[in-house]
Amino acid sequence: MTGQEEPDDTRHGLGTESDEAAHPETAESETAESETAESETARSDETAESGHSGTARSGVAGAPTWSRVVIAGALAVALLLVGATGGMLLAENRDGADTAASGTARADPVSVGFAQDMAAHHVQAVTMSNWIRDRSEDRAVLQLAFDIGSTQQEQIGRMKGWLMLWGEPEQAVGEPMTWMSGQGGGAHGDGGAHGDGGAHGDGDTHGDGDTHGDGDTHGDGGAHGDGHAPRSAGDPLMPGMATEDELARMRSLSGEELDVYFLQLMLRHHQGGVDMARYAVEHAEVRAVRMLAQSMLDVQGAEVDLMHTMLTERGAEPLPFP
Repeated sequence: MTGQEEPDDTRHGLGTESDEAAHPETAESETAESETAESETARSDETAESGHSGTARSGVAGAPTWSRVVIAGALAVALLLVGATGGMLLAENRDGADTAASGTARADPVSVGFAQDMAAHHVQAVTMSNWIRDRSEDRAVLQLAFDIGSTQQEQIGRMKGWLMLWGEPEQAVGEPMTWMSGQGGGAHGDGGAHGDGGAHGDGDTHGDGDTHGDGDTHGDGGAHGDGHAPRSAGDPLMPGMATEDELARMRSLSGEELDVYFLQLMLRHHQGGVDMARYAVEHAEVRAVRMLAQSMLDVQGAEVDLMHTMLTERGAEPLPFP
């Protein structure tokens, strides 16, 4: 019995070999299926890689396209801005005003005269406004004084800047307002009366006459008719300006009396600048000067109405003008 039995592993090995020999097509089929699966997996990997690669290439290619669109749009906007700016400059250069205002040419006599005389006229308004701001207790008066002082101070700087660019002196020589043709060389309304119909200062006449603007004598007889003598303290005041006596009286007052007198002097001062501003609007060749003069008419016109109201509220009347 023992000699006839075969080892189990031998039987099993022979069985395996016999099964393979008996069914060769089954083994080949399994091998083919395995190879097919591996091939499909490889193709799937290649497809995935190709998709990623295509997406990457698409993104890379899209970026320059988007950049070109943005750059082209920016260039178009820049060209439009350049063209608009050039058009504005050309339009401004057709008007001799802006050329003069930029200092590349001399301004016309009206523009120069307005800048000189209105700046001097403004100085007194700024002085009065700054003075009362330290002394009045009326909030409405303080606000008005602040508005007038700050606005006219800025306008003084602008006009003096123009004069410097034009190569003109800040202060004119001779009679004021001679640049206003038909105004009598700086005549003052009805002969120079300010407010109460009196003459300038203490009511005395200038020199031995009472004429302003024809070159007659002023004070000590120094002639101003040739336009070469500089202005002095004895020269006639421009319309609406307060005399030294009036300023001294304002400085002597306090309380509501001070507020009322300040309003009266400032109201008349504003009224005195109207003719100059209106003439500049109509006759100045420099556009910037015309625009400033119109702004003065608008702003000071509103302030005149306000001061009328404030005087009425305080039971006071404006000073006569002219």
